[in-house]
Amino acid sequence: MNKVLLVEDDPRVASFITRGLEEQLYQVKAVSKGFDAINEVMHNDFDIIILDIMLPDITGFEVCEVLRSRKIIVPILILSALDTPHEKVKGLQAGADDYLAKPFLFEELLARINAQLRRSEFSNGILDFQSYAGIEINMKEQSASRDGKELNLSPRELKLLIFFMKNRERALSRISIAEAVWSIDLDMSSNTVDVYINYLRNKVDKSFPAPLIHTIKGTGYMLKNKSNES
Repeated sequence: MNKVLLVEDDPRVASFITRGLEEQLYQVKAVSKGFDAINEVMHNDFDIIILDIMLPDITGFEVCEVLRSRKIIVPILILSALDTPHEKVKGLQAGADDYLAKPFLFEELLARINAQLRRSEFSNGILDFQSYAGIEINMKEQSASRDGKELNLSPRELKLLIFFMKNRERALSRISIAEAVWSIDLDMSSNTVDVYINYLRNKVDKSFPAPLIHTIKGTGYMLKNKSNES
């Protein structure tokens, strides 16, 4: 039975979601404040977090930032009446994995939850490969190194590196990266993908003799070891 932490201060919305998920055999713990949510996550295991933004103590954005800073990698789905592209980008940058606007259909909420759980199962499972060109990924510890040097990646950066590793030596478009790593439709006029690619490059390539993350003109990016090419 999958465990859901629901962070929602509107009792009617919380009750509606809780009833619907429990009918689908989810185990739901509901809280109404951001600090309570952080405390629950630090002391209990959850498979996914459904998070409102406008909470009575701190914002959902702040909850995301605190959890990600503490290396909590549980998928976070923001559920909010704030529906501008700016708010969506802000949620992603804070560490959310998906963003659904209110009002919403329960069927869509359920589909998005299930999609996040499938992605989480992949991330927590055993990769067909866990090393490439000196990069080693430890899925159990959610860490990565290159040539034995710890890379100290954020959860989002690690997820991005895993996607590159899974698709090594393949050209990846910004859209495919956004769909796999953020799981929602990014405003592609924003530079969120490029910003995180630069974050990852600074850790994976900057202190090493040969870069592994390459820009593919007109397409996107590729993880490839070119040092062995003639």
